[in-house]
Amino acid sequence: MPRSAKPPAESKPRTPARRKSTTAKKPRTRARKAPKAAASKAAPSLKGLTFHPVDSSHWKDFERLFEAPSAPKYCWCMAWRTQGKEAREFSSADRKAAMHARVKKRVPVGILGYLDGAPVAWCSIAPRPTYRGNLGGPTVDGEKPEKVWSLACFFIPRALRGLGMTPRLISAAVAHARKHGATVVEAYPVDADSPSYRFMGFVPVFEAAGFQDVGLAGSRRHVMRLALS
Repeated sequence: MPRSAKPPAESKPRTPARRKSTTAKKPRTRARKAPKAAASKAAPSLKGLTFHPVDSSHWKDFERLFEAPSAPKYCWCMAWRTQGKEAREFSSADRKAAMHARVKKRVPVGILGYLDGAPVAWCSIAPRPTYRGNLGGPTVDGEKPEKVWSLACFFIPRALRGLGMTPRLISAAVAHARKHGATVVEAYPVDADSPSYRFMGFVPVFEAAGFQDVGLAGSRRHVMRLALS
């Protein structure tokens, strides 16, 4: 080897390039906390339930109940009461004014149920002549129309349904009618599977209260009567 020639430099060993992993990394998941058990609400109680007729001193309570969520403020329980010009005025404000006018004139319209001083239920109970003629009911010889009181409507908020409120309303309505000289209380309930008029109550509840079925008013409503004398 000639002196001027340099030995070949040693080559450093090459390290193979690292390959990127093709396996997707699993996302980290945070452990979910177990949901807290919802506190069970006690069923409402009807203990202490009282009733008052709707007059001028209780109008604000009637207004409060009917303006609550899901209440029938579109009707103001005028569906079976509108006559003449009133029948052509369909707005909620018109019907509220028509009902208020009756109360101010001391026309009987119904009773309110109260719990803890708050109005919680409604029952329309009044002399039959204060309703429209097509409400129903027979004409009986010797019977004075003003002595027949019609129980035409209920309103019970959803939270208080299924607790036995309707029988209590019926009992209070009958007592109210009797106190004011009624000889008969008449109701117009439907069968439990009826698609309409359900706000007028169901036949079995009135049967349990002693009412007798005397016929039909239309195709769905039964006419049921309870003699008070």
